[in-house]
Amino acid sequence: MKLFTPLLAIGCAVLQLSATAQVVKPTQPYGKIDKADLELKTCSFEPDANAMVLFEKGDLYFDQDFNIVLEYHKRVKIFNENGKDQANVKIDYYGGNHYENVTNIQAETINLEGDKVEITKVDKKQIFNQIIDKAENQYTFSFPNVKAGSVIEYKYVRTVTGSYNGIPDWFFQAHIPVKYSELDTAIPDIFTFKTQIHTVQPWVKDKPSSSSGTLGTGTNALTFTVVKNERALENIPSLPDEPYMTSDNDNLQSIYFQLVNITAPAGGFIKNYADTWPKVGEALADNDDFGGQLKRKLTNEEPIIAKAKTLKTQDEKISYIFNEVKNTLKWNNVDRWYTNEGTRSAWDKKSGNSTEINIILYHLLKQAGVDVYPMVVSTRAHGKVNPAFPFTYQFNRTVAYVPIDSTTHYVLDATSKYNVYNETPDNLLNSFGFCINKEKAAYDLVFLEKAKPSYRSVYIQAEITPDGQMSGTASINSSSYSRIKAVRDYKTDGEKKYMESLTDHDNNLKISSLKMDGLEIDSIPLTQNIDFKLDLTGSDGTYIYFAPNIFTSLHTNPFLSENRHSDIDFGYRNNCSVTGMYKIPAGYKADALPKSVSMVMPDKSISIKRIIVEQDGMIRVSYQLAYAKTVFFKEDYDQLHEFYKKMQELLNEQIVLKKS
Repeated sequence: MKLFTPLLAIGCAVLQLSATAQVVKPTQPYGKIDKADLELKTCSFEPDANAMVLFEKGDLYFDQDFNIVLEYHKRVKIFNENGKDQANVKIDYYGGNHYENVTNIQAETINLEGDKVEITKVDKKQIFNQIIDKAENQYTFSFPNVKAGSVIEYKYVRTVTGSYNGIPDWFFQAHIPVKYSELDTAIPDIFTFKTQIHTVQPWVKDKPSSSSGTLGTGTNALTFTVVKNERALENIPSLPDEPYMTSDNDNLQSIYFQLVNITAPAGGFIKNYADTWPKVGEALADNDDFGGQLKRKLTNEEPIIAKAKTLKTQDEKISYIFNEVKNTLKWNNVDRWYTNEGTRSAWDKKSGNSTEINIILYHLLKQAGVDVYPMVVSTRAHGKVNPAFPFTYQFNRTVAYVPIDSTTHYVLDATSKYNVYNETPDNLLNSFGFCINKEKAAYDLVFLEKAKPSYRSVYIQAEITPDGQMSGTASINSSSYSRIKAVRDYKTDGEKKYMESLTDHDNNLKISSLKMDGLEIDSIPLTQNIDFKLDLTGSDGTYIYFAPNIFTSLHTNPFLSENRHSDIDFGYRNNCSVTGMYKIPAGYKADALPKSVSMVMPDKSISIKRIIVEQDGMIRVSYQLAYAKTVFFKEDYDQLHEFYKKMQELLNEQIVLKKS
């Protein structure tokens, strides 16, 4: 029996009354569907969609044992073959230590065969539960008999038994359009929750109400007020994957809940939860799967520590230990803010999750005398940390934080073989890290950014022949993140694919030789020396045409769309310079030479400068592209869109040579 059954019964009565009055219902009971939904061909507000959520409904309440219960129901319309991937469902939950349970899963496919409704249920034997790690579990299943026109629906009950703080996040928006999404909550006023609401559309339902609730009988009865909220959005457009967007968590319309305190009625006890960052820090420091791992001794750690102590400088110690951990341990591609099997096990197995690997790194640095602290962070894919929302689950990884001086620090992450000790990994930039210093009871948010730009400079020296061929050499120098990206791409893709990417897959541009200098030395820029030939198509014996924008990675415009749904986050400032010296064939001269020009964004955030001159039988070309900031809000997209359009025109404008 549910604690708030009378309240829920009232809601059902209203629903039945609405049906009698022939008001269109945004949701329906499981198994009951209108023929119009089965005959639906397209989404009215997003006609190109492959599928659409017809409705998604959540009823969240506390049961008689004060467990958090979410009754969930979702129905999806499949429009075409490309929408059939919606029929593969994953339900993630925290099953470790029975913290959460997912029960009563029901799922079915609904098709209209002529005038007959055909229902195919998902066999319960085909619903699989797997353990991800000691905290997370996942149910998976696929719908049968799915085709264009199908409707699929499923429901389940999710119960949180291990914490009052476990209200699941709710996402009103998805990567397919959502016709209607509603979350109804009924929470005793014993619990005070802080909500983080991220919506851009107006509510179609925003209905607060309250009623009385009682637990127990007689003198032991506990009386309280049930605070209810019904919140809904409709006609929610899909969130597309856009260039330089951050995570779904940053962009989807959603609501999050955080428990602030529990207050017993009638002046009883008050229990405060980690609603401030110091409290979050204390909880982490005392957690066995985090703070309890920091001092764990590792098998045969002594030789590494002893060698590190013989090194003269701090940077030498850090670099040595960082590379030892990075090259010894393999990341299992699991991100958690906590350890799974523990640091000792990960060290012995030479494999672990991100926090296990980086707490090992922290421990060895600490033992070698380095001033280092554990720091929890959120990767770009996980989402930006909101400093106004103190909550452990904003983080999904641990790193080692080394303050160098008042302006410099190192953020070390040994999960990737291509990370370097003195560069904050680019997937952590423009968000906050949370530094844990238990000894001094200091718990500080640190904004992770890269003030100094990354550079990529290209120098080209080439000769053009009368038959419309260009041959020459190019030298590409890369520093910082540009260097890291080039090394990672080269080692991951292999030389052949990497050379294809250098040419931007231009079949007319052929690289005959590539030499990499500094590939294995992190402390120096990477230099790529290239011999190439380019077929200048369109040349006809009288005219020769060429655009000097080669080996720049600036051929295509990532911002072609007229509209933008998410902010643009480049991560870091990636400045680029190009210098080209092109020898004109004898008997030719410049017929059309693009003008030297400078262009800058209205707020001076991006600038580009082009200089082109003809002198002594040579065409000299120079481009300078510079960024002054890395994050651009979607509200300012029109300016960025227009700038990139003009910049592409500028970069790809051709030089025309004419035979004298």
